[in-house]
Amino acid sequence: MNRGSTYHKLKQEKPLKKRKRRKILQNWQLYIFVLPAFLYFFIFHYIPMYGVQIAFKNFNPTLGIWGSEWVGFDHFTRFFQSYYFWDLLKNTLGISIYELIVGFPLPIILALALNEVKDSFFKRTVQTVTYAPHFISVVVMSGMIIAFLSPATGIINHGIQFLGFEPIAFLSDPDWFKTVYVLSGVWQSTGWGTIIYLAALSGVDPQHHEAAIVDGATRFQRIWHINIPAIVPAMIILLILNVGSIMALSFEKILLLQNPLNLESSNVIATFVYKAGLLDAQYSFASAVGLFNAVINAILLIVVNKIAKKTSETSLW
Repeated sequence: MNRGSTYHKLKQEKPLKKRKRRKILQNWQLYIFVLPAFLYFFIFHYIPMYGVQIAFKNFNPTLGIWGSEWVGFDHFTRFFQSYYFWDLLKNTLGISIYELIVGFPLPIILALALNEVKDSFFKRTVQTVTYAPHFISVVVMSGMIIAFLSPATGIINHGIQFLGFEPIAFLSDPDWFKTVYVLSGVWQSTGWGTIIYLAALSGVDPQHHEAAIVDGATRFQRIWHINIPAIVPAMIILLILNVGSIMALSFEKILLLQNPLNLESSNVIATFVYKAGLLDAQYSFASAVGLFNAVINAILLIVVNKIAKKTSETSLW
């Protein structure tokens, strides 16, 4: 009986393998298109991962990665027991959650509003003005922020003084740093994020709106019951991606806006890894801190994706 079933199974597998091989040969052009992307990620993102082992070693450049001494979790323990651990975690999570709360809903609101605008010239103008900042480099953007917020010559403080208030040293006050970082990010990325939701809204069948109008639905009711459900899958995917990178702040902008006066709230894990690894040459310790950061991001991504999969039909995998 067993020999018969094994024979039958092998007999079924052979045509299946042949069919797969035939499908690959029939669609070889598609595999050629995918190959460069696969090679890029494999060469530049997966092969360098072998270097992550220095997080568990006392890396000595003269001995190399493989020859350095193993120390286990010593660098992780040192980081967790350090006096700055909770400050770094608090600042990283504080900025990320603030950015998520303010930055995530704004593109949705802007997209829903623009979708209701009938004047195409006005709509295109608003779209151009809002997504143009996305193309400004981080260095230029940081320079503009510093210039605009200068207590002596900045245009923002001129406006504040014009209204009768005292100028504010935004980048010298730790209490203002998170707000400056988040709002400048909103200015740079809201218009770009809107494009994704507008693309999703363009797929809504106009007949749904016509039927709703016949039934007497108001504009708000049509937005609530037709437009918002249409963009929910895009919202869930972007929320999963945002939560999955909650510990991965744009350290370049933070580093450019950072100064000794706002260090109390601007010192985050990403800038700490940069300083410990590249400036202080503590390669193993910086790798351990960076690995901890990456593992937390991966766990968050998996958990949020699983929750999204259970509560809705949309998920990354």
